[in-house]
Amino acid sequence: MSSPDDQPQLSAQPLTFRTKPILTGQLVILRPVTVDDAPGLVELLNDPEARKLTGTHGSVRPGVEARARHWYGSRAELDNQLYLAITERSTSEFVGEVVLDDLDPDNRSCSFRIALVGPRAYNRGFGSEATSLVVAHALETVGLHRVELEVHDFNPRARHVYERAGFVHEGTKRQALLWQGQWIDTHIMAVVASRG
Repeated sequence: MSSPDDQPQLSAQPLTFRTKPILTGQLVILRPVTVDDAPGLVELLNDPEARKLTGTHGSVRPGVEARARHWYGSRAELDNQLYLAITERSTSEFVGEVVLDDLDPDNRSCSFRIALVGPRAYNRGFGSEATSLVVAHALETVGLHRVELEVHDFNPRARHVYERAGFVHEGTKRQALLWQGQWIDTHIMAVVASRG
């Protein structure tokens, strides 16, 4: 039986995403989303490849930009979610979003997702750098212990990016996504802090 002295010492400070950071890399700047990013979100939602890779069913309905403006305009108020715009550092152009949500303060964990606007943002290193920046923020700055994600079987490019960022495959939800009449497996991956 372990004693309380054997347990890792954790900060008494409550875990929250109330602080909305700006994270700067060589290729991208991650900053809090604003209503001005709504056209970028609409572009992302309208891209067939982005919809497939995220497993987003259905089609974009009329009025999507107004809904996107409302959605992005309300994200700053939340302390249990962190929505950051991925912007190309050299142009400040919106190229996607990265999100930490499902914050579980008791277990010092959250979930992660990322989406790029489409082909103009693919294969340029934006997703890799954004993933590394936000995971480092979650583990080192916020003080989380675990960040997890789901990735569909037809997205090996993303899985490779996640592995390079330290995520480890933990299991497979068999036939979890029905995409265009075919059942697709979804993989669960997570990264944990190296500290105790």
